[in-house]
Amino acid sequence: MAEHLHLALALARGDFRLDVALQLPMTGTSVVFGPSGCGKSTLLRAIAGLEPQVRGTLRVGDACWQDGQTFLPPHRRGVGMVFQHSVLLPHLSVIENLRYGWKRASASQALLDAWIDRLGLGPLLARKPASLSGGERQRVALARALVCAPKLLLLDEPLSALDAARRAEILPSLEMVRREAGIPILYVTHAIEEVARLADHLVLLDQGKVTASGPALSVLNQSNLPLALREDAGVVLDAQVLARDAHGLLSLHTPAGTLHAHGEAHPTGCCLRVRIQARDVSLALRRHDDSSLLNLLPVTLVAFDALPGGQVQVRLDAAGCPLLARISHRSLERLALHPGMQAWAQIKAVALLV
Repeated sequence: MAEHLHLALALARGDFRLDVALQLPMTGTSVVFGPSGCGKSTLLRAIAGLEPQVRGTLRVGDACWQDGQTFLPPHRRGVGMVFQHSVLLPHLSVIENLRYGWKRASASQALLDAWIDRLGLGPLLARKPASLSGGERQRVALARALVCAPKLLLLDEPLSALDAARRAEILPSLEMVRREAGIPILYVTHAIEEVARLADHLVLLDQGKVTASGPALSVLNQSNLPLALREDAGVVLDAQVLARDAHGLLSLHTPAGTLHAHGEAHPTGCCLRVRIQARDVSLALRRHDDSSLLNLLPVTLVAFDALPGGQVQVRLDAAGCPLLARISHRSLERLALHPGMQAWAQIKAVALLV
């Protein structure tokens, strides 16, 4: 019991009802994923104590935060929270914003200094929020939550208000926090790329109810869930960097075989994740080494799912790993594909998302 966050919470608001029962690990990052309006932010606010009308139970480790007799107010829950917008105090400098909550939490100077350094905030400390970019403001908001030594870090779509460049700028900071914070993190998003990079445990939420919950890669790669039929459907694999050539091409060891991808300058031995979208996978009956495609994996065809617009999604097995390919129905007929057949999956190196 002490190693998990247990909750069974219900809230009715107009036509919407949140009714969630979950057990989440007290380590790593648990991501709550779902479409807009499904109740993700409401669930996070309920855990933070910001929804006093919510009913049910909430236990964090061996501490009871809410039940029929108990309702701890937000300031007694020891949570750090980062919202979509940074909500920094505009009249205070960055360092004054950081110290505002830090003093009240009676946290250590070493903790304050450590997160300023880890998040690269030294050059920003004297500046006011209005002079910061969106990504910089979110890094400050993240540090402000962490310097208070929270028991639980809650992140409510922290990248949704940023453009693509700013999201790319702050994602490495979130990955670093995931590795180094040493506290459980609950992260809300509707962006699948954030799930792929950050989630250790994944909760799928739809219309206020949990549709799936479990280890992130297991849930992401389940072919019987709605995720598998989305336009951006794909699989996520653990990978380790074997080498990087002079042109920035990474060689990656994955359970499905060696893959090549372009990405950041990750050092040899670094562990990361690679996302392979179904629309970037083509099929061939024989291995072709006379093309520009660098990734060729032997696969077994498992099953076929019909999609709108004359498309077919093919479920594949690559050395025991799930893989998806999206092809036309005409290609299915022309190649006479059928379950149990052996084939080759072809994937462009520039298409892989690392």
